[in-house]
Amino acid sequence: MNVAQKLGFPENTKLLIVHADDAGLSHSENMATMQSLKKGIVNSYSIMAPCPWFYEMAVFARNNPQFDSGIHLTLTCEWENYKFGPVVPVAEVPSLVDENGHFFKKREQLEKNAVPCEIEKELEAQIEKLLKFGLTPSHIDSHMYSVASTPELFRIYRDLGVKYDLPVLINGQLMKMVGLNPELNIENGDFLVDNVFVGEYKYFENGKLADYYSSVLENLASGINLILIHPAFDNQEMKGITINHPNFGSEWRQIDFDFFIDQKKKFILEQNNVELITWKDIKRCIADGKDEYSN
Repeated sequence: MNVAQKLGFPENTKLLIVHADDAGLSHSENMATMQSLKKGIVNSYSIMAPCPWFYEMAVFARNNPQFDSGIHLTLTCEWENYKFGPVVPVAEVPSLVDENGHFFKKREQLEKNAVPCEIEKELEAQIEKLLKFGLTPSHIDSHMYSVASTPELFRIYRDLGVKYDLPVLINGQLMKMVGLNPELNIENGDFLVDNVFVGEYKYFENGKLADYYSSVLENLASGINLILIHPAFDNQEMKGITINHPNFGSEWRQIDFDFFIDQKKKFILEQNNVELITWKDIKRCIADGKDEYSN
């Protein structure tokens, strides 16, 4: 049986997770994520442990265990004037930071400088931070999918899933997007998400981002589909954070929020026979019979 059948659906069912990345990044991001979960079709999110607004989102997660909440492992900070760094003391992971003690802006800088043992130490600390807060994460994923920067880093990512008994987001499309060859790095036994959809800058630039999301919802294939979004409000806080960074910037995040909180989107899912599932469902399926879902 595949995941759909295990969850009580026909074999070729279109399964969908609408996932909000970057919870904890800012107050604006947190408020939009919370509203999206409560009122929209967003049904999953993940928290960034190193960010200044982690505590607010962690309290929400602890008080609202009904929502699917994961760990957004973070090794990069792409913003111009808004900075954060490791959970562990900088002196213990000097290869992960720039001259100011902040995460590097780009995956290429991480790949060039980072020492694997320091990466592992930091990522474990991020997971432990959530666990010590009393959270029960449903899965592990990665900011900017930086865990796929190198094969060695990807192995660390995979092994953390094994160590903490959590599914990790593994998808060939995302790997190609950050330059890692899926054929050389996906192993027998890895649990794969079939299709991942992320908005592209060309759609935002041309005012077609909402049209892109509508097309995705209307044309999903059978199997496990994941839409990655970044809901936030286009307010002064987010404008300041994302200055000179329109790609996944403040305006973009407002569009994400507006689209996926719209109740009419539920009818699109119904009309196209799409079933919403969560990482909690996937975790349960893997636990019930991991070999059945291996690729």
